Amino acid sequence: MTTISRTLPMAVIRRAIEEFQLPAYDDQVLQIQQYIKLLLAWNVKVNLTAIRDPLEILYRHFCESMFAGISVPIESGRLADVGTGSGFPGLALKIMRPGLQVFLIESSIKKATFLAEVIRELGLKDAQVLVRRYEELGEELPPLDYVCARALGEFPTFLNWARSDLLAAKQVVLWIGANDQPEIQDIPGWEWREPIPVPNSLRRLLLVGTKKP
Repeated sequence: MTTISRTLPMAVIRRAIEEFQLPAYDDQVLQIQQYIKLLLAWNVKVNLTAIRDPLEILYRHFCESMFAGISVPIESGRLADVGTGSGFPGLALKIMRPGLQVFLIESSIKKATFLAEVIRELGLKDAQVLVRRYEELGEELPPLDYVCARALGEFPTFLNWARSDLLAAKQVVLWIGANDQPEIQDIPGWEWREPIPVPNSLRRLLLVGTKKP
């Protein structure tokens, strides 16, 4: 059986979501199933993710992204996902929290084309792809409730942009490795909550910061 043809059963998706203490509604489970199929099919020609196993995609990309929905929590409002790549965490959170207004920031045209296809196929409303580098954006985004980044790096540049008066972001949410935590917490201008360990992971954390007055 080829990777492209492999479809995760809805029961497997539901079980994984429940391991992270997340709600598992039928329509959202179906959207995740469709998303994984699209991701695997496109990944043959466009390098969207180094992870090829559908089950690992489910846990690493979907569950770890959606975990922020209950742990931060992210429930509603306006969210910008910087360097979204194949749509994580932004589109995974959009599936979990349909009321979110999501801006997916991705400089690669090929990846942005994939994101637009996912949005269309899944029928997601209030999800917009911005094909730009994040440093070039400002007036298109505010006011923002959340700015998210997962495996972005370049933390000083990103956090200075996120706390700028032009962006007016209330919170920043980062998916990081434990080794990155000291560097990030030394960057001025942010008040950081205690790191939140990601389930089923030894050294991955969620780090939530609020802009200092």
